[in-house]
Amino acid sequence: MASTPLRRSLCHLCGFRIRAALAALKSRPVHHVHQVVGERPRPWFSSQPEPFRVSARRARCADLRSEDGNELHPAGEPLFSQVHDVGRFEPNLKDTDGQVFYRRLNGFSSSEEVLSFMNTLQTVPDAVAAAALRRICETEQKDGERGLPREILENHVFQALRDGLEQEPSTLSNTGLVTALQALTLWGVDPQSHLLLNLVAECQHRLQRGGLGVHGLCVLGESLIKLQGPGCATLDLVMYQLQGEKLENFRPEDIVALYRILQACTEKADQHQAFLNKINNFSLSIVSNLSPKLISQVLTALVALDQTQALPLVIKLGKYVVRHIPRFTNEELRKVLEAFVYFGHNDRFLTTALEQHVASLRLTLDPEVISTVTEYCSRKQILSEPILNAVAETFVCQSEKFSPTQISESIEAFGKLNYLPPNASDLFRKLEDILFTRFNYFPPKTLLKLLHSCSLIEYHPVNFMAKLYSPYFLQRLLGEESHLDRLSLAQLTQLLLTSILECPFYKGPKLLPKYQVKSFLTPCCALETPVDFQLYKSVMSGLMDVLGGRQYFASKVLTPYCYTVDVEIKLDEEGFVLPSTVNEDVHKRVALCIDGPKRFCLNSKHLLGKEAIKQRHLRFLGYEVVQLPYYEIEMLKSRLELVEYLQRKLFSQNTGICW
Repeated sequence: MASTPLRRSLCHLCGFRIRAALAALKSRPVHHVHQVVGERPRPWFSSQPEPFRVSARRARCADLRSEDGNELHPAGEPLFSQVHDVGRFEPNLKDTDGQVFYRRLNGFSSSEEVLSFMNTLQTVPDAVAAAALRRICETEQKDGERGLPREILENHVFQALRDGLEQEPSTLSNTGLVTALQALTLWGVDPQSHLLLNLVAECQHRLQRGGLGVHGLCVLGESLIKLQGPGCATLDLVMYQLQGEKLENFRPEDIVALYRILQACTEKADQHQAFLNKINNFSLSIVSNLSPKLISQVLTALVALDQTQALPLVIKLGKYVVRHIPRFTNEELRKVLEAFVYFGHNDRFLTTALEQHVASLRLTLDPEVISTVTEYCSRKQILSEPILNAVAETFVCQSEKFSPTQISESIEAFGKLNYLPPNASDLFRKLEDILFTRFNYFPPKTLLKLLHSCSLIEYHPVNFMAKLYSPYFLQRLLGEESHLDRLSLAQLTQLLLTSILECPFYKGPKLLPKYQVKSFLTPCCALETPVDFQLYKSVMSGLMDVLGGRQYFASKVLTPYCYTVDVEIKLDEEGFVLPSTVNEDVHKRVALCIDGPKRFCLNSKHLLGKEAIKQRHLRFLGYEVVQLPYYEIEMLKSRLELVEYLQRKLFSQNTGICW
């Protein structure tokens, strides 16, 4: 009879303490956690079905001891002397109170903050304690390293968190159980440890009974992938139960966790495609509730799962990316931009947001951000002068912070987009200084791409030509392959042609003939862009009317200088057009460049670097270059207007064509 009121009194007391702690939590500023480190520690761990006392006399899990095998807390020093209250998370904390706890925990950026905060509390449910342990493990993850520092392991609050999880797993709530498993997985505890095996076994038991909710299933699925890999049988049961749940019951973070699980099982993507389609459609309704981190994770998963049919979702995510640009971490922003490149998505609002973000940081820009943004502009062929000017200015002032790869990605954009910033002379002088001192630190292909990009905008790497053509560099470029790839050979050949045509004073080593290509047309179209077929057909029909027949011009002509000319017209000494089959008495050649949209920067009239150097070299080789850009041809409304347009282009005084 005496024990009943005692237990009720204890439960009432602990409930009161939680309410008091919550009230203090809501009223205290964030910096308060730094003021409590020196306070006397208070007992707080709870959630036992029976009156329970935590002792530091021994740690039952050998895997959680210190490195020397000793106890992590001085023997005989009690951590807690109270009997704690009973109950799961739901009876102890209201939903709103639980949200306050989790929000506060997730707001901490260091384990010290988490431990200081938990030290101010007297009692917490198992779910919150497990969440605190998980947050500590998250904040201590650095550069992929696993494990916790010794000072954390020896902290009395951390030991209490750990000891509380060593109780019988069947007494833990669903939330506490799966969160504890997740925390130990992040911690890097031995998968064969007694504690971890018990937690996994209890999760499997509840899974078979169907006792885990949506959130528990998602957390369990991710933990199983880390522990046992995507091929474990239990994961199939998790996926089966998740597919049976209504998506309306999923929280936004659970949907993203589902994407992460499916991303880890890409080999089974076809089996889950119908489920993926449902998720993609449903996700349209939750995009507005996603944080920048979650948006980045969804886009990364869509790329890994090759969800090209989910473009409506990608577009909607893109709208919210624009709003969150300043809040993305460097890695998140990189993944977002890579996803947009993969799906071919871009819009002017995103470009504007990136311009504002870069302009607001200017000289404080992180090299990783610079290389990511410039790589995005380069791959999407976006000529953004504000971004490129900021990049050039930052590079000149802080070049020592850039890695070889970041240098290459930043400078390549200028060559590809055919743009010289206002401080171009300072930029390339700085680059030359770096190459003189760090030439051998650059990966061979990275270095070749970098120097080739410089030549596109007439900053010729003459001082490094001899090194490029040396047997030593070519051997490094070859690496372990049996032969050089076609792109590298084409870049080397174009650099050779550049040195001959634009740098006749260069008298150093030349590229051996066996390394020279016959054509600059490569599968990736890196050096030349094939002619636009529809534009080509339109110009062909007009040329036949202007010149009087198809025999007076040749199309897609491969020159001896590796370039492919869209249309070639031969002239005699007096300027009259010769049949294309005639090879004698050819005094002049006219090269018609039918430039479609892909030869220009995105939504502009600015030629790409590879097209600019091609036309420049053709002029050096004696061709009369006549440019026929798409934006002029598209303005013509009839065939008659097209004929008149071609006549103006061909029979101008510059071309010297007579008819």
